[in-house]
Amino acid sequence: MSSTTRVGLLTALTLAVGIAFAQTTARLRTSDTEVVLEAGPGAPRVVSFSFPGQTVWQNRASETLIPVADLSGTPARCEWKFNSEASQVGEKRVVFIYDSASPHLRLSWEWRGPQDFGPLEHQIRIENLEAREIWIPMQDSLAFDWQANADESLQQMFVEKGANTPSNVGTHEVSIKDGYHWTGTSSTYGDIDDRDPREIIPWTLVQGNDKALSGWYAGIGFSGRTRISLAREKDSLKAVLGLNPDPSPSRTRLAPGEAFESPVVFFGGFRGGADGAGNVLRPWVRAVLGNPETWRNPNYPLVVNNSWGGGMDVNEEIAERMIRDSAELGVDMFHIDAGWFRGVGDWYPHPQKFPHGLAVIADDAHKHGLKFGIWVDWTQAGLSSEPGALNARDPKVRDWMVTDIPADWKPEPFKGQTIDIGEPDAKQWAEKEVDRIITDYHLDMLEHDGYLVAHGCDRSDHPHAAPDPLNKCVYKTWGAYFVDSTNSTDVSYHAVRAYYDIYSKMRKKHPGLLFEICNDGGRMVDFGSAAHGDYFSITDTYDPVSNRRAFFDTSHVLPAAMLESYVEKWPTPQIENFRYMLRSGMMGWFTVMLDTNAWSPEQHAAAKAEIDLYKKQLRPLIRDANLYHISPRPDGVHWDGLEYWDPQRRKGVVYAFRGTTPTENSHSFALQGLQPSVRYAIKFQDHSGVDHSATGAELMQQGVKVSLSLANSSELIFIAEQTKQ
Repeated sequence: MSSTTRVGLLTALTLAVGIAFAQTTARLRTSDTEVVLEAGPGAPRVVSFSFPGQTVWQNRASETLIPVADLSGTPARCEWKFNSEASQVGEKRVVFIYDSASPHLRLSWEWRGPQDFGPLEHQIRIENLEAREIWIPMQDSLAFDWQANADESLQQMFVEKGANTPSNVGTHEVSIKDGYHWTGTSSTYGDIDDRDPREIIPWTLVQGNDKALSGWYAGIGFSGRTRISLAREKDSLKAVLGLNPDPSPSRTRLAPGEAFESPVVFFGGFRGGADGAGNVLRPWVRAVLGNPETWRNPNYPLVVNNSWGGGMDVNEEIAERMIRDSAELGVDMFHIDAGWFRGVGDWYPHPQKFPHGLAVIADDAHKHGLKFGIWVDWTQAGLSSEPGALNARDPKVRDWMVTDIPADWKPEPFKGQTIDIGEPDAKQWAEKEVDRIITDYHLDMLEHDGYLVAHGCDRSDHPHAAPDPLNKCVYKTWGAYFVDSTNSTDVSYHAVRAYYDIYSKMRKKHPGLLFEICNDGGRMVDFGSAAHGDYFSITDTYDPVSNRRAFFDTSHVLPAAMLESYVEKWPTPQIENFRYMLRSGMMGWFTVMLDTNAWSPEQHAAAKAEIDLYKKQLRPLIRDANLYHISPRPDGVHWDGLEYWDPQRRKGVVYAFRGTTPTENSHSFALQGLQPSVRYAIKFQDHSGVDHSATGAELMQQGVKVSLSLANSSELIFIAEQTKQ
């Protein structure tokens, strides 16, 4: 195999004389990441990691495999032994097998390279080979202890979810000094308690101080309760990724023949700082996690008109009027938000609001050249007694819910009490109901919102572990009852797997269907959802600054085309303010959440022009271009900006925003990603500057200057490589 091959694998098998075990060493490589793997006699380990041509990180610890399992209430020690015959070493996949004789378990420690670029994936699988049930403790997905020079300067980056409202920080850049200890958590519905730290998108980056700005990043491809921890003690840098062990002790039941699968983690190297990492990771997410059919559509990401500008009052007349205006504006999809249904848990059209049903609305949208989607919170039970409704008073449904509710409980207008879809009967009902909704209402898109996946459950007859009655908390928030106990991680583990299975089946049955991941605007922004949905609502606060903040944060790790901003009503006394409002939401997936029929003729014409510009010039860059954060995070006062540059098309664009600053009418943005000796044409969309040309060196050093006299205004600056004459 040639050393120049982008993906290469070198294997060697050595047998130590006088020792009755074989030790396998393998090297797995992409163009960006190289790991050396070793199968020791009782545990595997990552020997080293390197970004080709950069510093090698040496690991000092083997993987910690579960030490015990519970058989019929009796702890039994696991004696893991490497099984060389069952292990596999291939070109893009390495699997080291370890067996425990009693209790009879088989553990697979797998690494794979799904692409010839970007990170490698890793997962652990534990299979019950006993003829009886086994309970196992929590198994981490990946742990390592890097050898680090005690004097070396290291920096960490992690990114918060937009959730309800982006915080004042969002993107954290922290110095990793001696004594540093950090844990970032992610769950299906985080930030329930404002006293807790903000949840992160389950990913982190560590960068050294070399000239190449190189380092490593790691993330978790699971939507359940997970955590990443990092600790530095002198010359040791330890990291652990996987399920969240708190509240402890967490454990999982395995029936005979059943297997536990740890959350998939990915691990990769980079150079060029955080944007260098992002410009590898985002295409990898698209190629490995994204739905190929979605990305084959050149009209992805879409422009959407959403009914929530009028709240819960949407009806047939309003929908038809919005469809007509959406077609006039050049929108791609009409989206009915909450308010169309009979009641929470009763996902049938309200007979007074939609006397002819939703299918006729969908057909009307299709006749106008639009896709059609709806909002639904399909794991929520309410009090409707209509046929087909998920009624919380029904004894069957009561057994599915995460906890009992009091006699005086009532649902909120569009939130109810969650069922645990990890319970097989509940999952079967949910799968049929989601399929019915998609089929009956002629959907092109389904948005799920609210508390979709159980955070905890106090039932003892569900597949998850039972709660500890002495360590259980049931509390009410957002109108629903939540449960926290020692089984919360196991509840989440089963429910997330059920959610994934339902959506995977819907993908196969309804090709071309789009899924929006909402969950109160950004509470489930993670890589597991990226593999089962098509785009994310990234925040539940929709003013221009909040949209740009959430986009700034999330775009470090996820493709821009997957990041949806909702544009809501906001003061726009001047047409420049109106464009500023729209453009703050059109850096990724673009959804208008306004009564477009209430716009003035000038605003309507401006919006139509912006939508046309988005579809023809911006959308191709949002889909395919590299992305650079060329300013500090938006604060609404100072200037902020974002750059797209597509080296294949040799085109790009800068989004420039002026805040409320009264003293800075102009600003220069230093660009990135260009060739120093090449000349580029610069064109100002709104003529706030003089069109000109400059070399890449000039644009990256002196920058491109933008002048805007009005607060809360914007400009789009297009860049194009000039061909040599």
